[in-house]
Amino acid sequence: MEGSNASTALLHGEVSTILIYVIRRFHYEIGAVAAGGLTGHSTGRRISAPYESNYLSGTAVAIWPDRYPTGARGGLFTHEIAIVRDILAECEGIVRWGGDHLARPKEGHFQIDVRPGNGRLFRVAKKINSWRAAQGRGPGTPSDIYSPRRRRAASDLAKLQQGNV
Repeated sequence: MEGSNASTALLHGEVSTILIYVIRRFHYEIGAVAAGGLTGHSTGRRISAPYESNYLSGTAVAIWPDRYPTGARGGLFTHEIAIVRDILAECEGIVRWGGDHLARPKEGHFQIDVRPGNGRLFRVAKKINSWRAAQGRGPGTPSDIYSPRRRRAASDLAKLQQGNV
């Protein structure tokens, strides 16, 4: 992963583009992700929560799974949760956060939340890819996550996704 020696296997194409974007923003804005700090594609069928089955398809990632274990809350500060919400809003709702799971939260878990071939998946990946060519865009560049527009988008998405857990 750019900016870190961390790596993991993910489904190629749009899925990896989007999940790598999530990981990089987490890395730059919440906490550094180093080697051993990511879990992606897995062939192990042992899961502790139903959403962890997404690791089998390479459509989910766990950032620092030992720091943010399944079933635990409170691992992120308020401003870090605001960053997570902003990341999810920039991904236009196609990424779901494990911290929103009511019964078995996992604050380091992020998964693609649309079916393969969904047009929104392609659109968001294209948007993220376009930022590579634009200075001042994408992970590692300052953004005002507290601007009214961004906060509203993050809040609206949180209400929608939390209501569907």
